[in-house]
Amino acid sequence: MTIIALDFVISEGGKFKVKLILSLVNNFNDYGGKGQYVQWARERGQKMQNEDSFFTNPMVKRFFKNHIKTVLTRRNTITGVMYKDDPTIMAWELMNEPRCPSDVSGATVQNWISEMACYLKSIDANHLLEVGLEGFYGASSFQKNPNNSPHETDFIANNQIREVDFATVHSYPDQWLPNRNNVAQLEFLQQWIYDHIMDAQEVLKKPVIFAEFGKSWKQPGYNVSQKNQLYNMVYTWIYRSASAGGVASGGLFWQQLVEGMDSYKDGYEVILTEPSSTVRLIIQQAKKLRVTRRRFPQK
Repeated sequence: MTIIALDFVISEGGKFKVKLILSLVNNFNDYGGKGQYVQWARERGQKMQNEDSFFTNPMVKRFFKNHIKTVLTRRNTITGVMYKDDPTIMAWELMNEPRCPSDVSGATVQNWISEMACYLKSIDANHLLEVGLEGFYGASSFQKNPNNSPHETDFIANNQIREVDFATVHSYPDQWLPNRNNVAQLEFLQQWIYDHIMDAQEVLKKPVIFAEFGKSWKQPGYNVSQKNQLYNMVYTWIYRSASAGGVASGGLFWQQLVEGMDSYKDGYEVILTEPSSTVRLIIQQAKKLRVTRRRFPQK
């Protein structure tokens, strides 16, 4: 039933000229996540140390490759078009926010991305591919990360893999720096955005999308002006780059809901049918980027 519902989403996207980025698995347990794959392998007698076995266990990797092939070669029951041939799908995302705490060197995730990106492109060379990264830097530049902390991914090395077509960045200063005030969080965000745009342009030479950002009304001291400051900062940097023909190509805030989806509210939600100053910012940015797109027509 779930995959039939996705048929409908893709069909409707095509009708309204909406391009989709479809994520193939979640790092976290929502919607099953990588933990579900590990559990399936464990039920078949595999000895799994923890959920990080998702990235290394041969059976689990075989399960995931089968999933990739099944999704990409599915024929939409509404449109009759295979997913791998559908122009409504702009890109595939390997995993939402991949992390591997058991290997802070980043080698495990790097090897997994290389293998899965190559496999996916062997089936579908028509669509773009991105990893789903939050944008954390590896050992050589970890001082750019929140709290100067190392992570298990590497914005530079992961995105330098040949099959990866564009980079992604997530931005949650209120989560990452909970003990700092709003001004300090915005100062970090500005540097975070600048670093990623410059690295995408000068080092990766690939486009970058700020794929998730937001500020939760559940955080202490929250007010809507703080949320708008964050949105405005992200949007200003994106437009500054895009209007000059640079690598920053868009921003996808987390998360858009519609009325009646109260159970999905997490503090970051935006409901476009409920007029607000934040919604007005989103509309203004969309209009500005649309003009930019006309200025730099796609080849």
